[in-house]
Amino acid sequence: MDNRDENKPITVCFVGNPNCGKTTLFNAFTGSKLKVANWPGVTVERVEGETVYKGRRIHVVDTPGIYSLTSYTIEELVTRRCIEEDGVDVIINVVDASSLERNLYLTLQLLELKKPVILALNMMDIVEKRGDVIDTRKLSSVLGVPVVETSALKGKGTKELMETAKKAAGSAAKPAVHAFSDVIENAMGQITELIKDVTEEDQRRWFAVKLFERDEKVLARFRFGQDVRDKLESIIAAVEEELDDDAESIITDARYQYITEVVKSCVKKKKVGMTVSD
Repeated sequence: MDNRDENKPITVCFVGNPNCGKTTLFNAFTGSKLKVANWPGVTVERVEGETVYKGRRIHVVDTPGIYSLTSYTIEELVTRRCIEEDGVDVIINVVDASSLERNLYLTLQLLELKKPVILALNMMDIVEKRGDVIDTRKLSSVLGVPVVETSALKGKGTKELMETAKKAAGSAAKPAVHAFSDVIENAMGQITELIKDVTEEDQRRWFAVKLFERDEKVLARFRFGQDVRDKLESIIAAVEEELDDDAESIITDARYQYITEVVKSCVKKKKVGMTVSD
């Protein structure tokens, strides 16, 4: 890596579901040096902070709590805008470990952005109190991203997050991206072909999925001619007919099926009773 890159400030974006401990962890990460304003054009609060780790300046942005990267709410919209337009180097995805299945839906969407992602596995004390066990190494391997156990209330894991963010910012490694069924992947391939001349390679997967879901914000961004719009609609409609569902539900169901597999392989639940045979 060039020495100039090593001295360049890192921009880190905190993203997570509501009530996952994200803002508390953000505050522990940055300390008291915070700047509060509104996101441009909206009344949603924007909180930024700065910290220095081993001589490297880290600029940190806290985004609103969201469940998905759709664009149905202002909170989702500003989070997407931050990740796409604000030069984010690393995403710290704060996850409530006690509700892993629900929280991983957002995680899968973040992985599609092909930016370095760190999974901050928060509220592990609740998991341990239940007697459950999360295999963090396996979870890291399956998702293809670093996993750091954290406790927002106790400030646990903040140094590890800083170290991991510093490494991730200089790494060329990309997160693993969940592959859908052959039918869906075939459609993704066709959509990718349609947009290959107007997108960067790392962005194509994200845009292909959003276009398949008929995301109006993404569709408007490209300003396609009617011929391309017709081709796109034909690709989507063919999958909807074959799978007998609407495009957005098809993607949602596929993601949750995969999440169920991930949780089953990485989480061991405490047995809550025994069956006694006669």
